[in-house]
Amino acid sequence: MVEFTKKDERLAELLHKAGLPKNVAKTLAYMRKKDEVTSVEIEKNTTLRQPEVSIAMQWLKKRGWVTKRDLKKVGKGRPVHGYRLTKPFPKIVEEINKELKQKIKDIENLIKNLNSFS
Repeated sequence: MVEFTKKDERLAELLHKAGLPKNVAKTLAYMRKKDEVTSVEIEKNTTLRQPEVSIAMQWLKKRGWVTKRDLKKVGKGRPVHGYRLTKPFPKIVEEINKELKQKIKDIENLIKNLNSFS
């Protein structure tokens, strides 16, 4: 099992400041180190609760950053799913950077337009 380190916590903070929800940021910071993870594994290592992990996975799937597959499960209980990133983590960071740069441009244009009225 891969541990959620101080470095992972710092990455999650940065991802959150970049606009990702906190649960998504923690999940992504953890997933970047593994080929495939289960939601139970994420819960145990990130201190997120099951509903928070489920919501994070839905968010990540909507962005196209995560795929899900059903895993064989022994016994009864909830089905177990394996999750993996659809692209290398650096590519995801590139997408986030691109969005942040667009926000900067939008803010600069807003400032310029506001100044035209002063």
